[in-house]
Amino acid sequence: MLLESLEIKEIKNKQYPMHLLLLADETVEAIEQYLYDSQVYSVWKDQEELAVFCLYTQSSTCLEIKNIAVSTAYQNQHIGSFLLKAIKQLAQQQNYETLLVGTSDTGDAQIRFYERNGFVRHEIRKNFFLDHYPEPIFENGRQMKDMIVLKLTLS
Repeated sequence: MLLESLEIKEIKNKQYPMHLLLLADETVEAIEQYLYDSQVYSVWKDQEELAVFCLYTQSSTCLEIKNIAVSTAYQNQHIGSFLLKAIKQLAQQQNYETLLVGTSDTGDAQIRFYERNGFVRHEIRKNFFLDHYPEPIFENGRQMKDMIVLKLTLS
């Protein structure tokens, strides 16, 4: 099965897979706002890099998933849920108590995905996409405006 053959590696050489990161964030400039201060991991199957995630320390007890993306060729194969389980384990090993993740108010599928994986709605960052991106961004036929932040309490 695909999930058992996946290998997660922390990126130490600063060779970030921007093509994957851009699947979850709209601009290189936005990604660079958090990338260099994050723990960045890539996911491999054999010699193919097929996913990435960035973890940003918000506080000594809170870790935020700033980016999580799976190559379009591998989406809808449960890799995202596999990655969330791995992120939970990493966070617990590093003694974090809380995981946060933010997504657009237009990201209906993303919100459902996080909720299915144990996250609950925590806060709304009003006008986030209007204030942080130079051009309007549309998803599902609607302009992105607010960021929905979801939270998972680790046990």
